[in-house]
Amino acid sequence: MNEVDELAAELTARYGVVKRARGCFLYTAKGVRLTDLYQEGGRAILGWGGAGAFSVLKNVLSRGLTGSFDTDFTPRADGSAKSQLARAVSALIGDERVVSVHTGRQSALRSALSAAPQATAVYRPWAQGADWARCDALVIEPPLAWTPHLFLLAVKAGVPCEAEGARIAAPLCAAVTRSLYDLVAAIKVRQEKDWFIYDTVLVRYWTRRGPYLFPKVPRAQYAAFVRHCLQHTLVVSPCYEQPSIVPFGADFGVFRLLQRNPFPFEPESV
Repeated sequence: MNEVDELAAELTARYGVVKRARGCFLYTAKGVRLTDLYQEGGRAILGWGGAGAFSVLKNVLSRGLTGSFDTDFTPRADGSAKSQLARAVSALIGDERVVSVHTGRQSALRSALSAAPQATAVYRPWAQGADWARCDALVIEPPLAWTPHLFLLAVKAGVPCEAEGARIAAPLCAAVTRSLYDLVAAIKVRQEKDWFIYDTVLVRYWTRRGPYLFPKVPRAQYAAFVRHCLQHTLVVSPCYEQPSIVPFGADFGVFRLLQRNPFPFEPESV
């Protein structure tokens, strides 16, 4: 099993299966509420539920737009018209973009590097000091937790790109589009003041950059730290290279158990 599967198995063994997820919380079969700092590696950074995206998905689905034909939402194979998805990506970046959909990270990255080998980046919302409009090619992970294999390639208008994107169903494309607009709105609202309030607890274990938490716990002890956090009702990133995320909107009390039972470790020497 990989780290994500191991975390899921450990969570189920301790608390039972997850019955409901809302905001940054997971509610289990044993009646325990867990605070999610993993957030699917950032796919659930807007919170579990995605009410806006789900509503759009159901609306488009009810119209029967599930075929391989062109719609307002889906990028056209011949690039003859700008899709709703491309408009949402352009709004997110603040720059005119041509967008293609890929069903794997490597496919998106290969196409990005082929189009702009010196100016490619992976988009991360709230990344400090980033000027995304300057990047000719961006790989974007939609903020939808149920699209783990979906990646967007956003290439600056005018930059030659031979990427052949995947065709996805209009309801899914519409949900992704809505999630990007929701992210645009969230970026305007969530600020440093919403994250640093937890620093008195978090900086013991992580270095925080915006909402992202990079572990101070040594790699050799990290798996034990993940289990320790889960024991104290916190779900943190199981992957050492993947930062955890500050749980937006959570009460400070969710960290009380961890405060009372700190994880002992020796920081690695620099």
